[in-house]
Amino acid sequence: MTDEMLDDPRITAMGLFVEAFSGVNARLNVQLAEHGLGNVDFEVLMRLARSPGGELRMTDLAAQTGLSTSGVTRVVDRLERDGFATRRACPTDRRGSFTVITATGLAKMREILPGHLALIEEWFTGRLAPDELDGLLGGLRTIRDAVRPDATSGVPSMRTAA
Repeated sequence: MTDEMLDDPRITAMGLFVEAFSGVNARLNVQLAEHGLGNVDFEVLMRLARSPGGELRMTDLAAQTGLSTSGVTRVVDRLERDGFATRRACPTDRRGSFTVITATGLAKMREILPGHLALIEEWFTGRLAPDELDGLLGGLRTIRDAVRPDATSGVPSMRTAA
């Protein structure tokens, strides 16, 4: 190993990305906890709320979140227990099912989102000029599509997923 490797800008880029994500995520997690939700629960509800009809197949939900099948089942069990989501059998595949956000789940999202968006603006998007944010979004989508090609599974291609 050489000193040049230690000073490689790729190491700096990765380190800054991890530090920025960890810092913003920590601030967001505090706000989510105040509303009784964890980060994964919120991500699942957000993906459901942003999907056509407020629903996704369980397999697509697992692919989008990067959770295992059993992991997504545990999250949906919790959300179902709290009344934020429900399951619906797939009419074309007896083995498949959909997770559907409920009116209570949508109300929870409406409760959380104003503060959540304010924190995102304060600690992330508001710190960038519009052209910087556009460039960052394009770069992040390129990386996401390479490392998680199923991240938009089940979402119509004309819609931009996050």
